[in-house]
Amino acid sequence: MNELVYIKRNDAFTDSMVIADATGNQHRSVVALIKKHQESLERFGRIEFCDLKSKNPQGGRPVKICPLNELQATLLITFLDNTDKVVDFKTELVRQFYAMRKILAERQTAVWLETRQQGALIRREETDIIKKLVEYAKAQGSGHADMLYMTYTKLANKMAGITSRDTATTMQLNDLSTMERLIAKVVLDGMAEGKHYKDIYKDSKKRLETVKGWLCVA
Repeated sequence: MNELVYIKRNDAFTDSMVIADATGNQHRSVVALIKKHQESLERFGRIEFCDLKSKNPQGGRPVKICPLNELQATLLITFLDNTDKVVDFKTELVRQFYAMRKILAERQTAVWLETRQQGALIRREETDIIKKLVEYAKAQGSGHADMLYMTYTKLANKMAGITSRDTATTMQLNDLSTMERLIAKVVLDGMAEGKHYKDIYKDSKKRLETVKGWLCVA
C-alpha cells in the first residue's frame, strides 16, 4: 500500500483523498462523511479544506481535500463500511501513524539533527558533481540533462528505502549519505573515463544495488 501518512506542521496527517483512493470510495463520499461528522471530528482539531497541490486531472476548479490528524482520521475510519479493502486500509493506516510518531520523536534528537546536517553537506557535494554531469550529458547530445538531478535523487532515495529526508530515520539518513557518496564517486570516475552519461547511470545503479545488501535498508 502507498504512503498514507505525511508530515504537516510537524505532526502526522492523512487526508480525504488518501482515504478515498486507498478504500476505493469516491472522494466526494469521503468529504460528505467528514461534513456529516464534522462536529465530532473537530473535538480533535479544526476541520479545514485546501486545494490539492496537483492539478485537477479533469480540469476546472481545483480539488478540495481535507487534512486529518491521527485522532480525526482514527474516528473517521470508524464510520466506513468494513469491506476487506477498508479493513486492510485501517490496519495499514494505524501502522503508518505509529511509525510516523516514532519518526517525529526521533527528529527531535540531537543525533538525528546532526546526521541531517551532515547529510545536507554530502548532498551538496553530490549536487555539485551532478551539475558537472549535466553539462557532460548535454555535450553528448542529451536534451533532458537537467532531469539528471531528479533521476539520481530518486535512485539514492529508493536504494536507501526512503521517500523523503524529512521522514527518514537516523539509520536511513546514514544509508542515504553512503548512497550519495557512491553516486558522486561513480559519476566522477565515469566522466574521467569518457563513458556515456547513460552508462554512468547504469554503473551507479549497479554499484548501489551491490552495497544495498549490507546496509540497514528495509
